[in-house]
Amino acid sequence: MSFGVTVSLTLYFVLMIAIGIYAWRKSTSNSEEYMLGGRQLSPAVAALSAGASDMSGWLLMGLPGALFVSGLTQSWIGIGLVIGAFFNWIIVAPRLREQTERYDNSLTIPEFLSKRFPSKAMALRSVSAIVIVVFFAVYTGSGLVAGGKLFDTAFPDLIHIGSLSAYQTGIILTMGIVLVYTLIGGFLAVSLTDFVQGCIMMLALVIMPLVVVYKAGGVGVSEARMLSVDPNFLSMFHGLTVVGFFSAVAWGLGYFGQPHIIVRFMAVRSVEDVPKARNIGMAWMIISLAGAVGLGIFGRSYVVGNNIDIADPETIFIVLANQLFVPLVTGFLLAALLAAIMSTISSQLLVASSSLTEDFYRLFLRRHASEREMVNIGRFFVLVVAIVAAIIGWDPDSKVLGLVSNAWAGFGAAFGPLIILSLTWRGMSGAGAVAGLVAGALTVIIWISLGWGSSFLGGPGVYEIIPGFIVAFIAIWVVSLMTPTKDEFRPLSPAAE
Repeated sequence: MSFGVTVSLTLYFVLMIAIGIYAWRKSTSNSEEYMLGGRQLSPAVAALSAGASDMSGWLLMGLPGALFVSGLTQSWIGIGLVIGAFFNWIIVAPRLREQTERYDNSLTIPEFLSKRFPSKAMALRSVSAIVIVVFFAVYTGSGLVAGGKLFDTAFPDLIHIGSLSAYQTGIILTMGIVLVYTLIGGFLAVSLTDFVQGCIMMLALVIMPLVVVYKAGGVGVSEARMLSVDPNFLSMFHGLTVVGFFSAVAWGLGYFGQPHIIVRFMAVRSVEDVPKARNIGMAWMIISLAGAVGLGIFGRSYVVGNNIDIADPETIFIVLANQLFVPLVTGFLLAALLAAIMSTISSQLLVASSSLTEDFYRLFLRRHASEREMVNIGRFFVLVVAIVAAIIGWDPDSKVLGLVSNAWAGFGAAFGPLIILSLTWRGMSGAGAVAGLVAGALTVIIWISLGWGSSFLGGPGVYEIIPGFIVAFIAIWVVSLMTPTKDEFRPLSPAAE
């Protein structure tokens, strides 16, 4: 590792830990502060925190890698995500911010659902907590896989821990840094680091594609080179079936059910701040996704033109950072990738820990635990989930995009219809909520286990979020009509109407 890279990464690590210490001094005195930052996030911090915790290493590794291999047809995933994120800010954000506070200041999604549907409170808290922990273990594992690949590709001669490989050492180092500031500073530390990390990520995704295009000989030369290798590489529609199109765009459905994203809506300063946060968040997302698309497409041209062998397409960002920049800038770019990885891991660890703390420990073991005890138990569960995620991501052959897609679908199908209807439909019942939660999660798990995401009935695979979302929606609607209730909805306040 060169001196310049070491300096950049060291400064980045010091900054993250400093933010953790600041947040520890400011906002960890009780559960609301540790888990939601006291509901005092500014629009900019809430927006970039939601975006950075959303995109993860997938933005700089998974998506560019898919585009590098398959061309512009993979950009439909990004388009679907933009559409889904926009409607998430419109439909869910203002209602969730208002209703979680009105329903006895709910601190977690399971707690909100239990208070929204008191007739099935225990079932909702228990089942939703299980779903959150299971899928977040997989999701967090994907982030650690990205961290392992970063260290394995960029620093193959890294000093190893014992007999561990560079990949496994990278997993431990990534997890260690995240744990430091998450354990110390809680939600505020995670949100503030997300804000800084989001800025670093966007800057890297603006700089990298521009330099790659320049080094590849310009847009015209790059286009000619790519078309000479694959005439359909720049087509958004070649080989795209109807099923393939909907499977790609359907990624956007996942936004409505991602606990680590929508929890930011609960923490924003006020309902009135939501539109400003939405505008900031959408601008950040569009710029960052456009940069990731450009990186994958023009990175292919550069690699072909310079006869570079890429063993793993998901490492294209790392390879180009090492090839094209001086060490100090390379260190900054690698810090951007670490930022993408760490921002999501920290958010997921905290949400999973919050659910285990509030919806398991307090509910079943220590109903009258003190606030200080709850904060310390929350820190303990952060560590537990991190260890489980590291075990899941320990295999160096794991794929970031594959793990992310499974967890994304699980959350989107289990919680998406449930969150949308609980916030907008007064006729929804507690039994319907439980039915939708279980039906969505099980459909995704069964779909994945049968391999129908790769091939369905002899044809192309169908992304599991589509059947999961549909089944959950129907289950909620049918069961709610069969079990009507009149006491499970508190009218909106005049301000929220």
